[in-house]
This record gives sequence, C-alpha cells and structure tokens, in this order.
Amino acid sequence: MTKKLYVGNLSFQTTEQDISDLFSQAGAVESVALITDRDTGRSKGFAFVEMSQSDADDAVNRFNGQDFNGRNLTVNEARPREDRGGSRGGGRGGYRGGGGGYSRY
Repeated sequence: MTKKLYVGNLSFQTTEQDISDLFSQAGAVESVALITDRDTGRSKGFAFVEMSQSDADDAVNRFNGQDFNGRNLTVNEARPREDRGGSRGGGRGGYRGGGGGYSRY
C-alpha cells in the first residue's frame, strides 16, 4: 500500500529529481509531483511524493524540519483534496461584469 506525502517549504529552484534523490534515502520513491503555477510554470514551493507506507513513515521522521536547499522542509501525510465544486466561475456566483456606464435619466 502506498502513502502520499506533502512536502512543503521547498526552494523555488528545487526540481523533481532533487526531491526524488532526497526521498530515495528513506526508500523506494514511486512518484514525485512538483506543483507549478499553470501560467508561469514556476514552482509553487511544494510537492507530493508517493512511497510505500513504511518508507513514507520513515521519510516523515527523517525529513520533516530538515534543512534542504536552505529551507526547513515540512513533510507530512497528504490530506485528501477538498472538493471545490464543479464551477470555475471565479467565486462570484455567476457575476458577468460589464454593463458599465450610467444613465442620465
């Protein structure tokens, strides 16, 4: 059984390979997903790592709070993703904007 870990407070220069190399010290890494901004492609400073349950527990104990590339890592079990609803309307309840101007009467 695999466990997904949240890895936060990453330096913006950190790559997926850097993360994989670090976490492989605790066991076999199944996947690494470095989260990036969809517009700029720049790292958002966190990632998700999947490992076996026992290796993941070891990684949390080893790397949480450890300095990596000048930043103290936050490593813990990832929480399930929250359901944000199906609409992507910007959170304004169907606000359409426009229609500006004013009436003289």
